[in-house]
Amino acid sequence: MRIYELKQKEVINVCTCRTLGCPVDVEFNCENGCITAIVVPGPGSSCFCFWGPSSEYVIPWNCIRQIGDDIILVEIDEKHCCKKS
Repeated sequence: MRIYELKQKEVINVCTCRTLGCPVDVEFNCENGCITAIVVPGPGSSCFCFWGPSSEYVIPWNCIRQIGDDIILVEIDEKHCCKKS
């Protein structure tokens, strides 16, 4: 799977059955080339960062439960995964 394909899938938290959005970025380990986390815009985020502070969910790879054709199921505590940027 390519990152482009990953970014077109909707992320759903199985703990709350809430849609979080689509990934906008990934984090990876430079030493081994493995993806370590996906980044999804958080609550109150907009496409235009200059309109105010934004937040994002940084979801560790080990919290991903399943990747389907259209969705990515994750199991996270949204309060602990949301970071202000």
